[in-house]
Amino acid sequence: MSFSEFEIKRYEKIVSEFVAKRRPPAHIRNEVDLSFRLVGQSVEIFEIRPVWNKPEEKMEQPVAKATYVKRQNIWKVYWMKSDLKWHKYEPEFEVGELGHFVAIVDKDEYGCFWG
Repeated sequence: MSFSEFEIKRYEKIVSEFVAKRRPPAHIRNEVDLSFRLVGQSVEIFEIRPVWNKPEEKMEQPVAKATYVKRQNIWKVYWMKSDLKWHKYEPEFEVGELGHFVAIVDKDEYGCFWG
């Protein structure tokens, strides 16, 4: 089950404000940028960069993901390890609000999201 239109707008507002705050300056966004998308019950944050040997092509590098579990009314927080799989963010795997998720990603206390 996907989000309602109201939830989509609310979640897009929360994450877009975070992304706008973290985006690099406009003059280097063709080299690295930050974006997000809602997929099913998840919010994914990712970097956009040119492919190293084909700079005209862009690639996405995952940063963080939160998946909503409706029956528990929680967001589960994930980070992408070097094995290119999503893993539980063990310091704080479950949060009650999407705003708390973006605060965790922003702080990145353990260097999981931004390296």
